[in-house]
Amino acid sequence: MPVKLRLQRHGKKGKPFYWIVAADARSKRDGKYLEKLGVYNPNTNPATVDLDVDASVTWLQNGAQPTATAKNLLSQKGVLLKKHLLGGVVKGALTEEQAEEKFQAWVSEKEGAVNTAKEGLEKEAAAVKAKAIEAEKEVNAKRESDAAAQLAEAATKAEKAEAETAKEGE
Repeated sequence: MPVKLRLQRHGKKGKPFYWIVAADARSKRDGKYLEKLGVYNPNTNPATVDLDVDASVTWLQNGAQPTATAKNLLSQKGVLLKKHLLGGVVKGALTEEQAEEKFQAWVSEKEGAVNTAKEGLEKEAAAVKAKAIEAEKEVNAKRESDAAAQLAEAATKAEKAEAETAKEGE
């Protein structure tokens, strides 16, 4: 039975949410699957991927073929790297401790890069918000000055009207 690691679509129209599953290649896209390996949510920025790395590596070692998108997600989470390192352990080039150490170093480096990207997005959003607040303050100040000018104009008209009625009364 040929097994594929692929995405199974969930979520409502326009808001996709995917499960990463190991499924028979002949089953329907959203049909029966053998094991759920994780979830992928492209609606967040950056996209969220939660994945069981060990189960994914096991499926790959047993001959499962990932689809193109699933392969990108597996690569992003380090599954393909871990499979490669475990291949080195089998050949005797590395010990399991060395392989795990290299994998953890890669994961921490990757998390650092993702956190840096998130901070950049947050700073950008904060700058946009600050700019919008500043523009709103300018608009409010202009409205206040216009309202004060109208009040002053109304007050001068009222004084002129009182002066004219006082002249007429004399």
